[in-house]
Amino acid sequence: MSRPVPYLAVAVLLLSIFFAVSPWFSSNFAGYSPDQFPSTETFWPVQPAGWTFGIWGLIYIWLIAGAAWGVWKAPEEKNWQRMRRPLAISLLLGCFWIAAANASPVWATVMILVMAVTAIMAMLRAGESDPWWQLRPVALYAGWLTAATGVGTGVVLGGYEILSYQTAALVMLVVVLVAALIVQSLRPSAWAYPAAIIWALVGVIAANWPSQNWPVIGIAVLGIVLLGWRAVSGVRAA
Repeated sequence: MSRPVPYLAVAVLLLSIFFAVSPWFSSNFAGYSPDQFPSTETFWPVQPAGWTFGIWGLIYIWLIAGAAWGVWKAPEEKNWQRMRRPLAISLLLGCFWIAAANASPVWATVMILVMAVTAIMAMLRAGESDPWWQLRPVALYAGWLTAATGVGTGVVLGGYEILSYQTAALVMLVVVLVAALIVQSLRPSAWAYPAAIIWALVGVIAANWPSQNWPVIGIAVLGIVLLGWRAVSGVRAA
């Protein structure tokens, strides 16, 4: 008797692959450009240095590897299935996100918020039996999306002159830090989640260091310390 096709598991694998190759069908994205907004400002304190966006390569590879492992080893396991549903929604939106970001920062920010929420849901539903294949790739993805949501919102708030760029950066860094600490408290053993946000904060520090923007740098450093300390505590307690 043949085994039934694990449709959801296969769908997540295919979406992970499509998500990874989606940049090939649109311009590469390393942050918004000033000509996408009414404001004439050319420096956004909330946006990390461009090289930090290279983390997407690791995220793509790890998501594909984890999804493939899941198809092979856990095609119908309940905790994998519960995780796959919100993850599939996030990945589906992600397939079109770069095109949206190049066309409309506002819609891209809405999309990445939904992507982040569904990725966090997937992370919280993931089991602990296969952490390197199930929990950690999704946690890294969810962490980067958490940071990216704050960055995108901050850029939009400043770009459309709702807030000054400096105020938008300070507000959204605090919002991201609070949200990240809350999520981290719900899954303290998922160290890949804060690791991605710490990486984004390192990029914010690098971007603001030449202008010595100490308020933004200070919040970023505080975020790194708090998230790092909580991550180490969570790993020790696991």
